Order: sequence, then C-alpha cells, then structure tokens
Amino acid sequence: MELDDRPALPLLHARLPEVADDLPFRRLGTAPTPVRPLHELPTGVAPVWLKDESRYGDGGWGGNKVRKLEWLLPEAVRTGRRTLLTVGGVGTNWGLAAALYGRELGLHTVLALIDQPIDEHVRAQLARLEASGAEIHRTRTKSRTVLTAPLLYAKHWRPGAAPFYLPAGGSAPLGVLGYVEAGLEIAAQVRAGVLPEPSHVVTAIGSGGTAAGLVLGLRLAGLRTRVFGVVVNDTLRLDAPTLLRLADRTIALLRKRGAVFEAPALTTDDLEITRNWLGPGYGHPIPAATEAADLAGDSEGLALEPVYTAKALAALLSHNAKGSFGTGPVLFLNTNGPR
Repeated sequence: MELDDRPALPLLHARLPEVADDLPFRRLGTAPTPVRPLHELPTGVAPVWLKDESRYGDGGWGGNKVRKLEWLLPEAVRTGRRTLLTVGGVGTNWGLAAALYGRELGLHTVLALIDQPIDEHVRAQLARLEASGAEIHRTRTKSRTVLTAPLLYAKHWRPGAAPFYLPAGGSAPLGVLGYVEAGLEIAAQVRAGVLPEPSHVVTAIGSGGTAAGLVLGLRLAGLRTRVFGVVVNDTLRLDAPTLLRLADRTIALLRKRGAVFEAPALTTDDLEITRNWLGPGYGHPIPAATEAADLAGDSEGLALEPVYTAKALAALLSHNAKGSFGTGPVLFLNTNGPR
C-alpha cells in the first residue's frame, strides 16, 4: 500500500486544522521519507529498519534540519524578518540548511560558529558554508558566542525587522513541530502496512528537538514506540527531563496557537538516553562509530557522518547485540544531510 508522496497539508495541520492559520508551514521536502529493513546489517536480536531522513529536502541538502525549517522559516517570513541569526559548530549541518533554504525565501543567514575537531567531514562542510552566502563569524567558544550574539543581533537590526534568532539545531518549540510531524508520519506508515510498529526509534541527540518531537508525535499518533536517544553533544543539557520539558513547551505552543486536543502525559518511560557514545566531546570521532559507518556503507549503501549518525548506529548495534531492545523491531533514523 503506497502513501501519497507529497501531501497537500502537513499531517499536523490535518490532525489539528485549527492551527493552520497561526502556524504557517512550507513544504521543503518530499514526504514520507522511505523506510526499509536493513537485512544486510548484522543487527543482533531485534530486526532493524531504516527511516532515511537523508532523502528529505528538495534542494542539495536534506536531513532532519529541513523538517524543522519547514515551520521556522515561514514564521520568520510571516513576522517580516530579513535576517536569520543562528549558532553551531564549524561543521554545522543546521547552519548550512538554514542558509540554503533561507536564501530561497530571500532571508540572509548570519552564523556564529564554535570550534570542533577538524577532519575531512568538517573541511568539506566549511567549504559548503562559505559557498552558501551566509555571513560567518568564527566565535571559537561557547562563552564567546554568548557574548558575540547580542552584537550580531544589534548589527543586523532594522526598524520593524529584527533578526530572527534560531537556536542551535532549531530546537525551539516551533522547530520541534518538524519531528512531531515525523512521528505522525511514522504512524501513517505503520497504518499503511509499509512499516511494522517499532518498539524503539533510535536517533542521535545534538540539540534535542528531534527526540522531543518524536516522543510527542508518536504519542499523539497512538503508537507505543519509545525513543532511544544517543547524545553526541556535550555543550548542552540533554537529559530526559530537559527534553520532555521541551516537548511540553511544544504542547503549550500548539494550545497557544489555537489547538484543542488531549495532550499525552509524557514521562521518562517514553524516552531513554545514553551518553556512552559521545567520546571526548562534540565532533570527536570514536572507533566504534567509524566501524559502524564502514559497516553501514559496505552492507547497506548508507552514507553516515562521524558526528551524529555513525555514533547513533554504533549505539544501536551494541545495544541490539545485548538484546536491550527486546524483539523489536527497531527503527534507525538516518538524519544525515548531504546528498
């Protein structure tokens, strides 16, 4: 049974039509993203499926960041902004996606970039950032970024058009809606018979919005699926209570914009988080992730990157080998961006 390749409305608007006018949306990719079993991967006890978010995005850049921008960019346009201001590491997928998709809407992007280990992946990303037209400021450290951000905001302030600030990774309640949408999409794929209901969805956690949105979207859709998050960032607080509060703030946003619905009571039973695959810190490679990326590429043709998705898959393989996911099935979210 096939799903509509490009629904006219986001699933969230279809479910909560009363928010459509107050929560504008702009489709930037083709939904739903494909799902398939990973038969060739030596996955352990539970069968493992893939939801390939790298395929999301109509331009030359995909991944989970695009889903968040579908809600954030229309809000910037609606409120008359001309400049996006955001932060990330020097290899930021988020900053590049904001620059590329914002440019399509006539929005100029200003990036404050924190240092991270430089490898081939980061060098290629820096080249993409420099070619994107974004205004780049190498602020080096988190503390210098905090001090510099107000100066950049003031520099780009115009009467009636203050810069539109995007938090790292788009992980504000408005951006979280991107993965509420993805959770509803997973449920639609389960109902359509193209995916068995997963016991767990495994995703990397870099800023928290993807995991928070999934938890809320899956519960709104009535699935029992738990989210298993693999923390890859040591510069933000990314524990389960923090991410559940972000999901609750997203519920509050929906209600503020007119949604009338019975909100699920989210608890730490809905979200399990591990920090065991972070390594020395954000952007630092670990051998297990390198092995997982090589294995995924050789056996399944998957392109993973070392900062997020390779670490998430390494955690999945280790936990599944121990039977920690039970009989599954487990759904791996490939959130990688480059084509």
